[in-house]
Amino acid sequence: MLASPTLPLTDEQLLTACLAHNRQAQYQLYQRYKTAMFSCALRILNSRDLAQDALQDAFVQVFQQLGSFRQQSALGAWIRTIVVRRALLTLRHEQRMELYDPDSHPEPLVAWHDSLTGEALEKAIGELPAGYRATFCLLEVEGYSHREAAELLGVTEGTSKSQLYHAKRLLQRKLQHLYR
Repeated sequence: MLASPTLPLTDEQLLTACLAHNRQAQYQLYQRYKTAMFSCALRILNSRDLAQDALQDAFVQVFQQLGSFRQQSALGAWIRTIVVRRALLTLRHEQRMELYDPDSHPEPLVAWHDSLTGEALEKAIGELPAGYRATFCLLEVEGYSHREAAELLGVTEGTSKSQLYHAKRLLQRKLQHLYR
């Protein structure tokens, strides 16, 4: 059973209640993780509508596969993996992945500006080509390793490293234009 509404449930208590098909627990689990997971999907997809769709699909999958959660990691990390995979699948479906093309993006040497704001950085990240943005977000924001990111993206580790390198260069160039 669920505890008093004033006392927050632990992830383990929510998991147990969700596995018993308790709708209130499922709603609480969704409420606990929806904001962080939406942000993760939004950074990858750069579209509120696509991120919302990916989030909804991911949570359907979470509830369908909750019985297979082996508790070898935190519940939030497991959910995040599902959200990331769903967002990447959506990105591929939208055919917006762009692999590195050296002729399209020259590589200037640019230093970060001292008055860089989070808002400006978020805007610049959102303007990156989809493949660069997905790689950058997985590695620099979500903390995946190159091996993990490459597996999620369906590319080699070398491609993951190259994509990150060129994403950072393009990001520097975009930020340079903001501060001229």
